[in-house]
Amino acid sequence: MSLFKEFKEFAVKGNMMDMAVGIIIGASFNKVIDVLVKKVLLPPLSLLSNGINLQHKRLILRNAEIDALGVILIEEVAIAYGALTEALLDFLIIGFTIFIVVKFMNRLRTKAQDTKDVTVATPKDIQLLTDLTELIQEQNEILKAQQN
Repeated sequence: MSLFKEFKEFAVKGNMMDMAVGIIIGASFNKVIDVLVKKVLLPPLSLLSNGINLQHKRLILRNAEIDALGVILIEEVAIAYGALTEALLDFLIIGFTIFIVVKFMNRLRTKAQDTKDVTVATPKDIQLLTDLTELIQEQNEILKAQQN
């Protein structure tokens, strides 16, 4: 019963919805990056490399054996290093893009937490804490003045 209660609290807090939205956006982002790499970046690289298509590059360990009717008797065994190259390129582009997005978000968060910066609205909790800190400092100054 406690597991159900914990799940209910998790779902009600919105964490589950945030996670679902993140997964859906991530899947869509992966499709965009896949098209970007395969349809935008790799064709110019292929042109620069004299028409080499990375997707079909592989190191053949054993050739396929085909009979006279065209039936495959033994499957080809190959290391698809071209597909690995594409996957690494995808990973680097996604990683760099996520880095830029996180860096931008951190900059906005830092800007929002600076109560003296009026270009961005400060979150209410930070503003309240700042006001409390200022009031405590004023009270301390008054108390020091009264003691002297």
